[in-house]
Amino acid sequence: MSTHIPPLKFEPILKSVVWGGEKIATFKGIVTEQTQIGESWEISGVKGNESVVANGPDKGLTLSQMIDKYKGDLVGEKNYEIFGNTFPLLIKIIDAAGNLSVQVHPDDTLAKERHNSLGKTEMWYIIDADKDAEIYAGLSKKLTPEEYAAKVADNSIMDSIAAHKSHAGDVFFLPAGRIHAIGAGNLLVEVQETSDITYRIYDYGRVDAKTGQPRELHVELAKDAIDYKVYPEYVSHAKPIVESIHELVRCSHFQVYMVEVEGEKTIRPSIPGFSTMTCIEGEMMLNDMKGTEMPLRQGESVLIPASLKEFKLTGKGKLVNAFN
Repeated sequence: MSTHIPPLKFEPILKSVVWGGEKIATFKGIVTEQTQIGESWEISGVKGNESVVANGPDKGLTLSQMIDKYKGDLVGEKNYEIFGNTFPLLIKIIDAAGNLSVQVHPDDTLAKERHNSLGKTEMWYIIDADKDAEIYAGLSKKLTPEEYAAKVADNSIMDSIAAHKSHAGDVFFLPAGRIHAIGAGNLLVEVQETSDITYRIYDYGRVDAKTGQPRELHVELAKDAIDYKVYPEYVSHAKPIVESIHELVRCSHFQVYMVEVEGEKTIRPSIPGFSTMTCIEGEMMLNDMKGTEMPLRQGESVLIPASLKEFKLTGKGKLVNAFN
């Protein structure tokens, strides 16, 4: 008999950064004196940035402590076998008032070899976008590793990166190796592998606020990590699954869905692992059918334990639902 673990909320980890905006606190409905909040780490097992449980009998425990306590009942037996006490996904809300640096992430093999870490495949769901906001993802023209390095050196690399006008509801899948950057004016949910390995390849000549020096670039490290192929399409398209549920992304690292709730909706996860839900619109009540009810409103995220095979949502809203 598996242990009953209620759905879990966590204290958000708010990050003030040079490109951060002022939308996250309003979106989440929280009051804070922090400014330029570029990221809210909603559910994180990254060392040094671990989420802390905000509700229930385990309030105050870190995510890795929770996994150590509940093991496969929390994350699923297969996940526990593969990842141990490391939570395999990182969920963020990102607000870009300025352009983020142009980046690429290594895949699992290269990241393990160089950094003893997971690589970073990720996806973005655009919650809201300013009128002229753009997302940069993939190459618009084929480059060799040498041509890439030369273009970074002469500041012309942006000419070879595909730019996409972004709109609320757009989905971008970013497998490890794909060059990308979030452009100014985007508010989005990010689902990614648990990894903080980023190779910054271009930063518009910006300098570090503390040192006054240009921020470090990782041009050579990125050379072996980049996928130099040009793809015909970089914007993903939602695929209807059942009524009011659309598949956004499916890959070996995660599956992500858009779930719309209007009235009452019972959800029975079809996979043996955990899932996360980030509410991007509206408000609803989550009932785990075992005596726990919790409100879930815009800007909040919740972890659904693997042992919870059925739960009910009542209200009206939209959720980005990630499975592992």
